[in-house]
Amino acid sequence: MYPIERQQKIVKMVRTQKVVKHSELTEALQISMETLRRDIQVLVQQGLVEKFYGGIKEIEQSVTETLIEQRMVSQLNEKVAIAKECAEMIEEGDCIFLDSGSSTYQIAKFLCHMKNITVITNSLPIAMELLSTSVEVILMGGKVRHSERSIIAYDFLLQYDQLNISKAFICTSGISLKNGLSDFSFEEAIMRRKIVQIAQSIYVVADYTKFERDVTVKICPLSNVDYLITDAHLNDDIFKQYKEAGINIKRIPLL
Repeated sequence: MYPIERQQKIVKMVRTQKVVKHSELTEALQISMETLRRDIQVLVQQGLVEKFYGGIKEIEQSVTETLIEQRMVSQLNEKVAIAKECAEMIEEGDCIFLDSGSSTYQIAKFLCHMKNITVITNSLPIAMELLSTSVEVILMGGKVRHSERSIIAYDFLLQYDQLNISKAFICTSGISLKNGLSDFSFEEAIMRRKIVQIAQSIYVVADYTKFERDVTVKICPLSNVDYLITDAHLNDDIFKQYKEAGINIKRIPLL
């Protein structure tokens, strides 16, 4: 098992049990105490768990934006399942937009062997992932947003209206029936709003933790979105509410 997989399992146990002893973790993961300490140190540095004598516990998270490095680990299995489903919707000849985010980054991994597709993105990790493939990549120009490893694009650097995007896969920090999509960054929200206006089909990719919460800046109402793609952990009641509201929402089981 790779370290990132172990760390994902540790985070899940902590979120489920709130407090977990070292002995429980070594037994569940079948690893040594030395290996466990290394994994815990990584998670502590990422702000995902807190240490105490003999174990670790959950950190109460306020509704603030976390670094993309943290989100690359968080809900990884869910994001991979969502990404695989999204990749199957992409066809030869498509020109797509992949937003900056941990979920859309996983989509890029499934595109490496595809031919005759164009990916427009503002994500530096996505551009690097596709660098050695046959996928044509158009990287937006603008100011680098360090915390997201993304580029905040400006109209004078790239004329959005000239892009012929068949499918746009966008991320969001919050989704609610009342207020639609929202994000922490004003610049990212403006860019996503513009992409929503010009793309033929809008796919919002978001794991279950993003639902029924509103953050700082509104992006657009759900009526502007064609599909919501999430994972199987989304609460049944919330899923039912969205379906009854006429939202095209799909829950993807874990791989």
